[in-house]
Amino acid sequence: MVGLIVRVLRLASLVACLIVLASFAIFVVDESKAASTHQTREITGGPSVPKVSGKSAHPGSVHKAIDEASDKLTSPFAGVVSGSSSEWLIRGVKLLLALAVYGFGVGYLARVVRVRV
Repeated sequence: MVGLIVRVLRLASLVACLIVLASFAIFVVDESKAASTHQTREITGGPSVPKVSGKSAHPGSVHKAIDEASDKLTSPFAGVVSGSSSEWLIRGVKLLLALAVYGFGVGYLARVVRVRV
């Protein structure tokens, strides 16, 4: 029974970390694409189109599901960086805190449960 609990904790830890990392990776790719498009328009003299930072224009269903899951996982840490206007800082701090809590914290809890029993 304890072995099952430890495995579930480790799996939950891994899944939470992968979701938060995937969401951050998607954010980085979206921001890079937007910056590239912006620079191209600046060079060619095309019209400048404002972009809502952190959200792609047409997210797919998988992208949307990952973002929603990540938002729920990182919502406890929202107050830590609520005063910042930098989307990079907000997402970076949330990522680090989520990895610390879900990766290290839950992993540590799984080891403690296994050792105590």
